[in-house]
Amino acid sequence: MASGLYSQHVTTKTTLYLRTTIIILVLVTLAVCCLFPLFYMIVNSFGPAVEAASSNRSVFPTSWSLDSYKAFFSFSEYSVKWLANTFVVSACQVLGNVVFASLAGYAFAKLKFKGKNFLFNLILIGMMIPYQVTQVPLYILIVNRFHLSNSYAALVLPGLVTSYNIFLTKQFFSSIPTSLLESAKLDGCSQPKIFTHIVLPLSKTILAVLSINTFLSSWNNFFWPFLVTSKEAMYTIQVGLKQFKFANTTLFGPMMAGATISALPMFILFFCLQKYFLEGVTVGAVKG
Repeated sequence: MASGLYSQHVTTKTTLYLRTTIIILVLVTLAVCCLFPLFYMIVNSFGPAVEAASSNRSVFPTSWSLDSYKAFFSFSEYSVKWLANTFVVSACQVLGNVVFASLAGYAFAKLKFKGKNFLFNLILIGMMIPYQVTQVPLYILIVNRFHLSNSYAALVLPGLVTSYNIFLTKQFFSSIPTSLLESAKLDGCSQPKIFTHIVLPLSKTILAVLSINTFLSSWNNFFWPFLVTSKEAMYTIQVGLKQFKFANTTLFGPMMAGATISALPMFILFFCLQKYFLEGVTVGAVKG
Protein backbone atom coordinates (compact mmCIF):
# COMPACT_ATOMS: atom_id res chain seq x y z
CA MET A 1 0.00 0.00 0.00
CA ALA A 2 2.86 2.35 0.86
CA SER A 3 4.51 1.59 -2.48
CA GLY A 4 1.22 2.35 -4.22
CA LEU A 5 0.90 5.70 -2.48
CA TYR A 6 4.52 6.44 -3.32
CA SER A 7 4.07 5.63 -7.01
CA GLN A 8 0.87 7.71 -7.10
CA HIS A 9 2.76 10.62 -5.52
CA VAL A 10 5.57 10.28 -8.08
CA THR A 11 3.05 10.14 -10.94
CA THR A 12 1.26 13.24 -9.68
CA LYS A 13 4.56 15.07 -9.22
CA THR A 14 5.72 14.08 -12.73
CA THR A 15 2.42 15.19 -14.26
CA LEU A 16 2.63 18.53 -12.45
CA TYR A 17 6.25 18.96 -13.57
CA LEU A 18 5.36 18.21 -17.20
CA ARG A 19 2.39 20.58 -17.09
CA THR A 20 4.56 23.37 -15.65
CA THR A 21 7.25 22.71 -18.26
CA ILE A 22 4.74 22.88 -21.11
CA ILE A 23 3.24 26.13 -19.77
CA ILE A 24 6.72 27.67 -19.46
CA LEU A 25 7.64 26.59 -23.00
CA VAL A 26 4.40 28.04 -24.40
CA LEU A 27 4.91 31.33 -22.55
CA VAL A 28 8.55 31.57 -23.65
CA THR A 29 7.54 30.87 -27.25
CA LEU A 30 4.85 33.57 -27.15
CA ALA A 31 7.27 36.02 -25.52
CA VAL A 32 9.86 35.37 -28.25
CA CYS A 33 7.22 35.87 -30.97
CA CYS A 34 6.12 39.16 -29.39
CA LEU A 35 9.61 40.50 -28.71
CA PHE A 36 11.27 39.43 -31.96
CA PRO A 37 9.96 42.39 -34.06
CA LEU A 38 11.24 44.76 -31.37
CA PHE A 39 14.61 42.99 -31.29
CA TYR A 40 14.77 43.02 -35.09
CA MET A 41 14.01 46.76 -35.20
CA ILE A 42 16.66 47.71 -32.62
CA VAL A 43 19.37 45.46 -34.04
CA ASN A 44 18.88 46.66 -37.62
CA SER A 45 18.87 50.31 -36.52
CA PHE A 46 22.63 49.87 -36.05
CA GLY A 47 23.06 48.62 -39.62
CA PRO A 48 24.51 50.50 -42.60
CA ALA A 49 22.56 53.46 -44.00
CA VAL A 50 22.21 52.09 -47.53
CA GLU A 51 19.28 51.25 -49.78
CA ALA A 52 18.18 47.65 -49.44
CA ALA A 53 15.64 45.55 -51.28
CA SER A 54 13.54 43.12 -49.26
CA SER A 55 15.58 40.16 -50.52
CA ASN A 56 18.82 41.63 -49.13
CA ARG A 57 17.71 41.91 -45.50
CA SER A 58 18.82 39.65 -42.70
CA VAL A 59 18.20 39.42 -38.97
CA PHE A 60 21.61 40.87 -38.13
CA PRO A 61 23.20 43.75 -40.08
CA THR A 62 26.37 43.13 -42.10
CA SER A 63 28.20 45.88 -40.15
CA TRP A 64 27.49 47.79 -36.94
CA SER A 65 27.55 51.57 -36.72
CA LEU A 66 25.52 54.66 -35.86
CA ASP A 67 25.32 55.69 -39.52
CA SER A 68 21.60 54.92 -39.71
CA TYR A 69 20.84 57.30 -36.84
CA LYS A 70 22.91 60.02 -38.50
CA ALA A 71 21.12 59.32 -41.80
CA PHE A 72 17.72 59.57 -40.12
CA PHE A 73 18.39 63.06 -38.75
CA SER A 74 20.05 64.23 -41.97
CA PHE A 75 17.39 62.72 -44.27
CA SER A 76 15.13 65.75 -43.90
CA GLU A 77 15.44 69.14 -42.30
CA TYR A 78 12.20 68.33 -40.49
CA SER A 79 13.27 65.01 -38.91
CA VAL A 80 13.41 66.52 -35.42
CA LYS A 81 10.21 68.47 -36.04
CA TRP A 82 8.39 65.21 -36.81
CA LEU A 83 9.14 64.09 -33.27
CA ALA A 84 8.16 67.50 -31.87
CA ASN A 85 4.87 67.46 -33.81
CA THR A 86 4.05 64.01 -32.49
CA PHE A 87 4.79 65.06 -28.92
CA VAL A 88 2.66 68.23 -29.20
CA VAL A 89 -0.30 66.32 -30.69
CA SER A 90 -0.05 63.51 -28.12
CA ALA A 91 0.29 65.90 -25.18
CA CYS A 92 -2.68 68.00 -26.31
CA GLN A 93 -4.86 64.92 -26.74
CA VAL A 94 -3.85 63.57 -23.34
CA LEU A 95 -4.67 66.92 -21.71
CA GLY A 96 -7.97 67.17 -23.59
CA ASN A 97 -9.07 63.67 -22.63
CA VAL A 98 -8.08 64.11 -18.99
CA VAL A 99 -10.10 67.32 -18.74
CA PHE A 100 -13.12 66.66 -20.96
CA ALA A 101 -13.50 62.91 -20.43
CA SER A 102 -13.30 63.29 -16.64
CA LEU A 103 -15.86 66.13 -16.66
CA ALA A 104 -18.23 64.19 -18.92
CA GLY A 105 -17.73 60.97 -16.95
CA TYR A 106 -18.51 62.77 -13.69
CA ALA A 107 -21.64 64.34 -15.17
CA PHE A 108 -22.94 60.99 -16.44
CA ALA A 109 -22.07 59.21 -13.18
CA LYS A 110 -23.22 61.67 -10.51
CA LEU A 111 -25.39 64.43 -11.96
CA LYS A 112 -29.04 64.29 -12.92
CA PHE A 113 -30.20 66.03 -16.09
CA LYS A 114 -32.67 65.45 -18.90
CA GLY A 115 -31.50 63.17 -21.68
CA LYS A 116 -28.62 61.71 -19.66
CA ASN A 117 -29.35 58.10 -20.58
CA PHE A 118 -29.98 58.98 -24.23
CA LEU A 119 -26.68 60.84 -24.54
CA PHE A 120 -24.76 58.09 -22.79
CA ASN A 121 -26.29 55.51 -25.13
CA LEU A 122 -25.10 57.63 -28.07
CA ILE A 123 -21.59 57.48 -26.63
CA LEU A 124 -21.86 53.70 -26.32
CA ILE A 125 -22.99 53.49 -29.94
CA GLY A 126 -20.02 55.67 -30.90
CA MET A 127 -17.71 53.12 -29.25
CA MET A 128 -19.15 50.37 -31.44
CA ILE A 129 -18.49 52.18 -34.73
CA PRO A 130 -15.15 51.14 -36.27
CA TYR A 131 -12.52 53.86 -36.36
CA GLN A 132 -12.12 53.62 -40.14
CA VAL A 133 -15.82 54.27 -40.79
CA THR A 134 -15.62 57.77 -39.30
CA GLN A 135 -12.56 58.87 -41.25
CA VAL A 136 -14.34 59.90 -44.48
CA PRO A 137 -16.96 62.20 -42.87
CA LEU A 138 -14.33 63.48 -40.44
CA TYR A 139 -11.98 64.26 -43.32
CA ILE A 140 -14.74 66.11 -45.19
CA LEU A 141 -15.56 68.11 -42.06
CA ILE A 142 -12.00 68.99 -41.06
CA VAL A 143 -10.41 69.50 -44.49
CA ASN A 144 -13.18 70.51 -46.89
CA ARG A 145 -15.51 72.32 -44.51
CA PHE A 146 -13.15 74.04 -42.07
CA HIS A 147 -9.99 74.00 -44.24
CA LEU A 148 -7.75 72.91 -41.39
CA SER A 149 -5.38 70.62 -43.29
CA ASN A 150 -1.68 70.84 -42.41
CA SER A 151 -2.43 72.32 -39.00
CA TYR A 152 -2.19 71.20 -35.38
CA ALA A 153 -5.96 71.69 -35.08
CA ALA A 154 -6.58 69.01 -37.73
CA LEU A 155 -4.26 66.60 -35.91
CA VAL A 156 -5.52 67.27 -32.38
CA LEU A 157 -9.27 67.94 -32.56
CA PRO A 158 -10.52 64.46 -33.64
CA GLY A 159 -8.84 62.86 -30.63
CA LEU A 160 -9.41 65.62 -28.09
CA VAL A 161 -11.94 63.41 -26.28
CA THR A 162 -13.00 59.85 -27.07
CA SER A 163 -16.09 57.81 -26.31
CA TYR A 164 -14.05 55.09 -24.66
CA ASN A 165 -12.40 57.48 -22.20
CA ILE A 166 -15.77 58.99 -21.26
CA PHE A 167 -17.12 55.48 -20.66
CA LEU A 168 -14.02 54.56 -18.64
CA THR A 169 -14.21 57.58 -16.34
CA LYS A 170 -17.98 57.26 -15.96
CA GLN A 171 -17.66 53.67 -14.79
CA PHE A 172 -14.97 54.62 -12.28
CA PHE A 173 -16.81 57.65 -10.92
CA SER A 174 -19.91 55.50 -10.45
CA SER A 175 -17.97 53.48 -7.87
CA ILE A 176 -17.36 56.56 -5.70
CA PRO A 177 -19.95 56.59 -2.85
CA THR A 178 -22.69 59.12 -3.50
CA SER A 179 -23.02 59.64 0.26
CA LEU A 180 -19.51 61.13 0.29
CA LEU A 181 -20.51 63.73 -2.28
CA GLU A 182 -23.81 64.44 -0.53
CA SER A 183 -21.92 65.11 2.70
CA ALA A 184 -19.73 67.60 0.88
CA LYS A 185 -22.85 69.31 -0.47
CA LEU A 186 -24.26 69.65 3.03
CA ASP A 187 -20.99 71.27 4.09
CA GLY A 188 -21.52 73.92 1.41
CA CYS A 189 -19.28 72.59 -1.38
CA SER A 190 -20.30 73.50 -4.93
CA GLN A 191 -20.09 70.98 -7.77
CA PRO A 192 -16.77 72.39 -9.10
CA LYS A 193 -15.24 72.13 -5.62
CA ILE A 194 -16.57 68.59 -5.13
CA PHE A 195 -15.08 67.59 -8.47
CA THR A 196 -11.66 69.20 -7.94
CA HIS A 197 -11.20 68.59 -4.19
CA ILE A 198 -12.85 65.19 -3.72
CA VAL A 199 -13.38 63.33 -6.98
CA LEU A 200 -10.09 64.07 -8.77
CA PRO A 201 -7.81 63.15 -5.81
CA LEU A 202 -9.58 59.77 -5.67
CA SER A 203 -9.14 59.26 -9.42
CA LYS A 204 -5.37 59.43 -9.89
CA THR A 205 -5.13 55.79 -10.97
CA ILE A 206 -7.82 55.90 -13.62
CA LEU A 207 -6.58 59.23 -14.97
CA ALA A 208 -3.03 57.83 -15.20
CA VAL A 209 -4.31 54.81 -17.14
CA LEU A 210 -6.36 57.10 -19.38
CA SER A 211 -3.28 59.25 -20.02
CA ILE A 212 -1.07 56.28 -20.87
CA ASN A 213 -3.59 54.73 -23.26
CA THR A 214 -4.32 58.05 -24.97
CA PHE A 215 -0.64 58.91 -25.35
CA LEU A 216 0.16 55.49 -26.80
CA SER A 217 -2.75 55.66 -29.23
CA SER A 218 -1.95 59.20 -30.34
CA TRP A 219 1.80 58.66 -30.65
CA ASN A 220 1.38 55.54 -32.79
CA ASN A 221 -1.43 56.91 -34.96
CA PHE A 222 -0.57 56.88 -38.65
CA PHE A 223 -3.74 56.90 -40.71
CA TRP A 224 -5.33 60.21 -39.66
CA PRO A 225 -2.11 62.29 -39.72
CA PHE A 226 -1.37 60.78 -43.13
CA LEU A 227 -4.77 61.97 -44.39
CA VAL A 228 -4.62 65.57 -43.17
CA THR A 229 -0.95 66.45 -43.72
CA SER A 230 0.75 66.99 -47.06
CA LYS A 231 3.60 69.26 -45.94
CA GLU A 232 6.72 67.69 -44.46
CA ALA A 233 6.83 70.34 -41.74
CA MET A 234 3.53 69.03 -40.30
CA TYR A 235 4.26 65.29 -40.47
CA THR A 236 4.21 63.22 -37.32
CA ILE A 237 6.98 60.68 -36.81
CA GLN A 238 4.83 57.78 -38.05
CA VAL A 239 4.08 59.57 -41.32
CA GLY A 240 7.67 60.74 -41.59
CA LEU A 241 8.96 57.17 -41.44
CA LYS A 242 6.99 56.41 -44.60
CA GLN A 243 9.31 58.75 -46.50
CA PHE A 244 12.11 56.18 -46.20
CA LYS A 245 10.14 53.76 -48.38
CA PHE A 246 10.53 54.17 -52.14
CA ALA A 247 9.07 52.32 -55.14
CA ASN A 248 11.70 49.58 -55.38
CA THR A 249 14.01 50.11 -52.43
CA THR A 250 13.95 51.20 -48.82
CA LEU A 251 16.36 53.09 -46.61
CA PHE A 252 15.96 50.24 -44.16
CA GLY A 253 18.59 51.14 -41.55
CA PRO A 254 17.50 54.80 -41.16
CA MET A 255 13.85 53.70 -41.05
CA MET A 256 14.62 51.26 -38.22
CA ALA A 257 16.62 53.97 -36.45
CA GLY A 258 13.65 56.34 -36.68
CA ALA A 259 11.28 53.62 -35.46
CA THR A 260 13.57 52.91 -32.51
CA ILE A 261 13.72 56.61 -31.60
CA SER A 262 9.93 56.88 -31.88
CA ALA A 263 9.50 53.86 -29.58
CA LEU A 264 11.70 55.28 -26.80
CA PRO A 265 8.99 57.57 -25.33
CA MET A 266 6.68 54.54 -25.12
CA PHE A 267 9.22 52.57 -23.09
CA ILE A 268 9.98 55.51 -20.82
CA LEU A 269 6.30 56.27 -20.25
CA PHE A 270 5.42 52.69 -19.43
CA PHE A 271 8.31 52.04 -17.05
CA CYS A 272 7.75 55.36 -15.25
CA LEU A 273 3.99 54.82 -14.86
CA GLN A 274 3.74 51.02 -14.80
CA LYS A 275 2.60 51.15 -11.16
CA TYR A 276 -0.50 53.13 -12.16
CA PHE A 277 -0.95 51.05 -15.29
CA LEU A 278 -0.96 47.76 -13.37
CA GLU A 279 -3.25 49.24 -10.72
CA GLY A 280 -5.59 50.40 -13.46
CA VAL A 281 -5.85 46.86 -14.82
CA THR A 282 -7.35 45.76 -11.49
CA VAL A 283 -9.58 48.80 -10.91
CA GLY A 284 -12.98 47.49 -9.90
CA ALA A 285 -11.75 43.90 -9.55
CA VAL A 286 -11.94 44.07 -5.76
CA LYS A 287 -14.68 45.90 -3.93
CA GLY A 288 -13.68 47.20 -0.53
